[in-house]
Amino acid sequence: MNLPNKLTLLRIILVPFFAAALLIDKIPHHYLIALLIFCAASITDMLDGKIARKHNMVTDFGKFADPLADKILVISAFACFIELDLVGAAFIILVLFREFSVTSIRLIAAENGKVVAANMWGKAKTVSQMIAIIVVLLNGYLLELSSMGVLNIPGAEGIITIINTSLLWISAVLTVISGVIYIKDNFGFIKNAK
Repeated sequence: MNLPNKLTLLRIILVPFFAAALLIDKIPHHYLIALLIFCAASITDMLDGKIARKHNMVTDFGKFADPLADKILVISAFACFIELDLVGAAFIILVLFREFSVTSIRLIAAENGKVVAANMWGKAKTVSQMIAIIVVLLNGYLLELSSMGVLNIPGAEGIITIINTSLLWISAVLTVISGVIYIKDNFGFIKNAK
């Protein structure tokens, strides 16, 4: 197994640790720990592709596992946010619908020997989701510090709620837009599927 594939597997392995750190509020500074784990996992996402392309280490496993690892990480974060009452179920339903639809089209295309690359909208969706998750985790840590008496920011909870909600719904809108464009651009694969 080459280095990029090991980095992809590491990203998947980090997910339960991320979720545990985020959801077990008995752990001091749990939002910070979750944020650090999420950032480390996100960095593996950036590195595995760069290394694979630069050193001609692209594999079929990597083509399959890399986007799957991304989806596992992001959807795990959003599922944890539901548990923490930071976002509603409708949000994750939109994300799951988009991801399953796009993955299905990619699988149909692969059966026909075609590789459907991510477009600009898909990349914008991914960036918006990563930013939203990182900011929500950072804001959670600020509120955690406030509850510990380390920080005192008057009105912080209301402002943080507005910021978190805005970023999450911006990412949801980009998720829907990217999904619709992806389906429209690749509808031929669905229409011609056997």
